[in-house]
Amino acid sequence: MPASSMAAKVHDLMPGVIEDLKELISIPSIAFPGYPEEPVHAMAQRTLELVQEAGFADARLMDVPWGYPPIYGEIAGPPGSPVVVLYAHYDVQPAAVSQGWTTEPFMPTVKDDGRIYGRGAADDKSGIATHLCTLRAFDGQPPVTLRLILEGMEETESNLEEFVEAHPDLFQCDLFVVCDMGNLVAGEPVLTTALRGDVSCAVTVRTLDHPLHSGVFGGAAPDAMMALARLLSSLVDDAGEVAVAGVTTGTWEGAVQSEESFRDGAPLLPGVSLIGTGTISDRLWAKPSINAIGVDITSIKDSSNVIHPAASAKISMRIVPGSNPEAELDALVAHLETHAPWGAQVEVKRVKAAPAFLVPGGGAAVAAAREAMTEAFGMEVSEVGSGGSIPLLQTLHEACPSAEFALWGPEDMEKSRIHASDESVDPAEIERMVLAQALLLEKLAAG
Repeated sequence: MPASSMAAKVHDLMPGVIEDLKELISIPSIAFPGYPEEPVHAMAQRTLELVQEAGFADARLMDVPWGYPPIYGEIAGPPGSPVVVLYAHYDVQPAAVSQGWTTEPFMPTVKDDGRIYGRGAADDKSGIATHLCTLRAFDGQPPVTLRLILEGMEETESNLEEFVEAHPDLFQCDLFVVCDMGNLVAGEPVLTTALRGDVSCAVTVRTLDHPLHSGVFGGAAPDAMMALARLLSSLVDDAGEVAVAGVTTGTWEGAVQSEESFRDGAPLLPGVSLIGTGTISDRLWAKPSINAIGVDITSIKDSSNVIHPAASAKISMRIVPGSNPEAELDALVAHLETHAPWGAQVEVKRVKAAPAFLVPGGGAAVAAAREAMTEAFGMEVSEVGSGGSIPLLQTLHEACPSAEFALWGPEDMEKSRIHASDESVDPAEIERMVLAQALLLEKLAAG
């Protein structure tokens, strides 16, 4: 089908796809422990119905030993045609009102800017919408063999890696299309070629056997919270660079994200400066970063005049492509065990060591993806990295080493605010991505 004809067909399909997206946003499919299970199961069931209607007649909820089920389906293409696996996920991040939402998180809202607001609007129910519309563009009969995998626990402790390892035959393909990424700015196409990994641990600092009166003993007896604060501050230098010995760092060789674009997506408060050195791209995609993402200590509400005997924090460190996650975690643990002040006792529990991922390059399928994206967006495609992590990618690569990867999607880093308040997606970006995927499948079929 000529590109102009495909573009017209996709455009005509968009109103129905947007209505489906709004329905999916309204289902609070938070798969985190402690949240209701029924909405996640309802999301899985409704998503299953939609993909079956779109053409994956054999799609089904797969059996897994634990957690919410992935959705899997297959449509056979013409004999000898390439095999493409489409990926997205149906679970979402929590959406606490305290984040600062200006709309109801699970009530899809279209604002004056034309964007659709709601939790999951971008990450990653827009990915599901993109796959649905791609199938509808071919009336459920694509020109290649398609396999679909929709994950139900991507935002929490994933069970899909175990599923892939147990069923590698389901994931044999020529190309994985991972629709869980996006452009830096809506309308400006990029392919993501590298993602950082993520290692994490929980550290507990102890200084006393039991709490003490802060007036009677303060000034001589060390406070565990203050010791923890000193320990955490030792993880970075004055510029905000990771100061952990032995951690891998590098520079970014691809397209450069502008500081202006970054600031648009991360509005700093007046007087607050950026941290780190090098280009923004270096800092986000080729250098490690470290954050204390949780702290256990008495709340202000429940505080009293005591010196705390113990305090804990969870630490997450993003690691660069090409690094060994176990070695990076070893370096972090060694630093924590040797930098506490005043002889404080330190206990470190390892939590996660997820690898970074460098997309294999130079293949015909990725070249076709680049051409399709260029046609759909009307401009040349750049290569960027991602500071986020998708450990599943390495598992897929190990299951099918010869397969190529196209990492893209309708999210845009400037305005989508994934994982944060007022998450949103631009419907026009979904339309462009659907057209790119449809053109990609046609190019792959044509050889």
